[in-house]
Amino acid sequence: MKRLWEVKETRFATGKMPRLCALLALLFAAGCSLCAADVGTFTPCLQFFYRSWPPKGLAGTPICQRFINKYRFATLYSRPRRSPWFSAYLYTVPAGKRPSASWKFEPQLAYPGGDGNMEQFPPGPLDQNIVESQAVQLDYINSTYSRGHLNPSLHHMSHDTRSSTFTLTNVVPQKNGSNDGPWELLEHSVNHTLANYCLGDAYVVTGIIPYRNDEHWLKNHRVAVPEYMWSAYCCPKYNQSLPKELTNAFPTYAGIGRNDPNSSEEIVPVDKTVKKQFRGYDVRNMSLETLEMYLKDRFNTVVSVFYEQCTGSDLTENT
Repeated sequence: MKRLWEVKETRFATGKMPRLCALLALLFAAGCSLCAADVGTFTPCLQFFYRSWPPKGLAGTPICQRFINKYRFATLYSRPRRSPWFSAYLYTVPAGKRPSASWKFEPQLAYPGGDGNMEQFPPGPLDQNIVESQAVQLDYINSTYSRGHLNPSLHHMSHDTRSSTFTLTNVVPQKNGSNDGPWELLEHSVNHTLANYCLGDAYVVTGIIPYRNDEHWLKNHRVAVPEYMWSAYCCPKYNQSLPKELTNAFPTYAGIGRNDPNSSEEIVPVDKTVKKQFRGYDVRNMSLETLEMYLKDRFNTVVSVFYEQCTGSDLTENT
């Protein structure tokens, strides 16, 4: 029997565009097209990947996450799991306060011809197509898991882009001990590092690692719970005048965080001296090569996060 993540996922066909839509497509840029299909291909949002090259090795449904007629980030979504495999985005130095949590859904997962813009959950009962196609707010209510962002609001400058991260297609069930503890510290550490030492575009991909055998679920097989979360960044141009503790942090760096205090310590060891509420939710920093080794082991296939591991002739810059 194949593991769940090895099963090829069904992708909705968008059908033929009407002539009117084709004409309108000429009038709008890719980021604000009124008729483009935002589910099923990364083509309209390749700008969120280093060298326009999405990660290889994982099967799922691509989503170009559009909010207020502009692409904000990209997500590889698993329909059977009703949760994302990863989200990819361009880091920008954050500004302003964290937006309120106004949770959204992806209409084109429910209806291929639907609006490409993510929409706020309406009050009252939901359309059954929405419920069947993706996670909804009821899945998280009265559970022991928080809504864990893959693409965090913290890593963006624009208020609208920060607001766009509050979509359930960008979150996974994450224990509070991770979300409010070591994983949050990792997000702040990445923010500080990239804000101070990355000199150009910084590409970030954050994803999950499923359980090897016994999958965990919310609400009777509604939403799959990851065993680990991982994140990696690629900063092609960076300041060579780095402090000693960051000499190995460029051009790439990565980390894996525990989401289950009962998991083995093979991938991420446990620091038994930390506060009880955060114990067992440690994050281990590592090289991109080491991360990809663990991904290969768990997914039983080669997983490549960045094109040529974020190498090139224009990587560094003296300042």
